[in-house]
Amino acid sequence: MKYRIKKETKPTLPTYGKYKAVAVHYQTVESRQIVKEAAQRMGTHPSNVRGVLLSLAEVINNHLREGDRVRLEDWGMMKLEIESEKVDNLKDFKAKKHIRGVRLHFLPASNEGTQALYQGITFEKDKNE
Repeated sequence: MKYRIKKETKPTLPTYGKYKAVAVHYQTVESRQIVKEAAQRMGTHPSNVRGVLLSLAEVINNHLREGDRVRLEDWGMMKLEIESEKVDNLKDFKAKKHIRGVRLHFLPASNEGTQALYQGITFEKDKNE
């Protein structure tokens, strides 16, 4: 995994002015490429994989919107988390005013504390920095 060193530029953060490593992403792999590669591995037509992928996305999204956690074997667990402002008094809280948004939280599958998703990652400084 390639990385670059960046300086924290947000003055409100306690880490302002400090340096950190950030991942470099050179490309975005679109669903059609994922479908093509999966179909080749499975020995099936891409339209079959695309149909399954679309159905899975619809089912998973519906469960997430209902507040369910979704665990996919050998991949991980997903859940939606609410981002909200903090208030001093419980009676002052108004959802429309204080809830800023929703974020998808993904926890990779773990086997005895080891996450397969992270195994084999090596770090290399980006030469284009």
